[in-house]
Parts: sequence; C-alpha cells; structure tokens
Amino acid sequence: MKHFGLIGFQLGHSFSKKYFTRKFSDERIDAAYELYELENIQDFPQLVRQIDFSGLNVTIPYKEQIIPLLDELDETARTIGAVNVIKFIRTGDQTRLKGYNSDAIGFLESIRPHVRPWHQKALILGTGGASKAIKYGLEQMGITSTFVSRTAKPDMLTYSQLTPEIMEKHTLIVNATPLGTFPKTDECPDIPYRSLTPKHLLFDVVYNPEKTLFLQQGEQRGCDIVNGLGMLTGQAIAAWNIWNS
Repeated sequence: MKHFGLIGFQLGHSFSKKYFTRKFSDERIDAAYELYELENIQDFPQLVRQIDFSGLNVTIPYKEQIIPLLDELDETARTIGAVNVIKFIRTGDQTRLKGYNSDAIGFLESIRPHVRPWHQKALILGTGGASKAIKYGLEQMGITSTFVSRTAKPDMLTYSQLTPEIMEKHTLIVNATPLGTFPKTDECPDIPYRSLTPKHLLFDVVYNPEKTLFLQQGEQRGCDIVNGLGMLTGQAIAAWNIWNS
C-alpha cells in the first residue's frame, strides 16, 4: 500500500482526505491518505522517518516553512516561494524530497473562465503561501496584483487604505485568508464592500461554506463570485500527476 497525506495544523475539515480517499476507492488504488497535524514544522523530519510516504500535501501554516526541510524545489515553487506538494524521489537507498506548487495550477483553472477584459488589476487579501501562488497565477494572465495586509508592509496596502478609488481600479478581489471558513462563518475580510460593482469579480479560496460571507457581500452587489472548490480540485489533480510522473 502507498501512503499519502496532508501536513499542517488544525486539519479537521480536509478536502484532500475526502477527495483522495474517494479516488482510491473508486479507482481501486491500493493507497491511503491520512492527516498529520504538526504543532511545529520541526516535527516533519521525524514523521517522514516513521512512514514510507509516496507523496504529501502541505497546508496552512507550513507552505513556506517547509522549504528549508526539502532537498530541492521545482522552478515554479521556487519562483512562488511556497510549496503545497512534496514528491518523494527514491534512488537506491537514497530518498530526496522535492517541493512543488499546484495551488497556482488549481487557481488558474478555476478563475480563468470568469476573467473579463476589465479585470486588469487585483487585490489579494492575505500574504501567506496561498496568496503567493495566486499572485503568480495572476501574473501568468497578465493581471497586476497588490497584497492587502493587516499590518503595514513595503509594497502592500492595509485594509484601512482601501479607498473607493482603489476599489474601483481593482476589479478582481481574491480572499486568500481563512476568514469565513466553517465553523466561523460570520467572519469576512474588512474591505469596503459598498464600493463593489457588477464589474467586480470576487474569488474566495475558502470552499466550506460554499458561499462565504465575503462572497455573499459581493453577490448582493451584482459581482461575479467564485469559491475555492475548483481551485482545490485542480490542485489535487495536479498533485496526483506530480506524484505519479
């Protein structure tokens, strides 16, 4: 049996485990996919010594912290600066861990059908590993983006700096934070929703609930809205292809 899994912290509601468990059952693949909560990323080397993994996914908060513990990165993961897929490459007695990023692939596949000519500038809410993959994906489509952070940082905006003029120019807004995820469905990023128009496209990396408060606010103002399920599915398919290439 091959062993796959997800490392991160607070993994109670994992899309990946459900997706791969069903895939293995439907396709009669002799494999298992489990969740591995790590309180500290320094526990990772011990985990991989204990289990003979064929592949791992990485989620919050370790997409960036995992990089120093890997042997190599593929070009896309290196450019993005975040990893959500680890491939175990075995040659004789040697095992090398290579990091990849399939978040960008999943994001592009999910958002591309919704992008219109007037979506030239984007705001990315949050500055974690997922946001970096999203910025990379937007660049592939020729869309310029600006990060929005809770604290002031160089080349970023804070939520308090989001004026009506900025909102008007940035017609694509991506929530790359976990705000609004079940069970805390009454939370959402603090942006001036009153400035949204039918020309705005709102994308939320959250998939549970299907329609977050962030997306509801946009829908009420006529925006096109997309949740994170398509991105998750796309990155999972890409991860499987990486592990089996």
